[in-house]
Amino acid sequence: MNKTAVYRKEHFNAAHRLNNPQLSADENAELYGKCNNPNYHGHNYEVVVKVTGDIDLRTGYVTDTKALSQIIKENITDRLDHKNLNLDVPELIDTNPTTENIAVFIYNSLRNKINPQFDLKIFLYETERNFVEYPA
Repeated sequence: MNKTAVYRKEHFNAAHRLNNPQLSADENAELYGKCNNPNYHGHNYEVVVKVTGDIDLRTGYVTDTKALSQIIKENITDRLDHKNLNLDVPELIDTNPTTENIAVFIYNSLRNKINPQFDLKIFLYETERNFVEYPA
């Protein structure tokens, strides 16, 4: 068939604090360093959503990127942009908001919004040099 990957890149700005309540303050400080700042810190995140499937013979698309952009906006950027991930996003309140956990959250938020016939992969960039892929 004509299996093809389509990518959509979006961004959001958010604050977070890496902290494991099961560890002592000293252990958290040692493990997470500046990322354990009690007053939080922020990132300009870049998220890339990869949708893989067969090209539709009628439309010539795998998926409509305008529609994909709207799904990402409604389910990710509107919910995360300019938020404190530890305090403002109910699904992340009891989760240490590492880049890995945020990527899983994004995947889970999008998976049921995108046709199940398509493979879905998330790339989340915390910085230009640090990013994660889910699922790997």
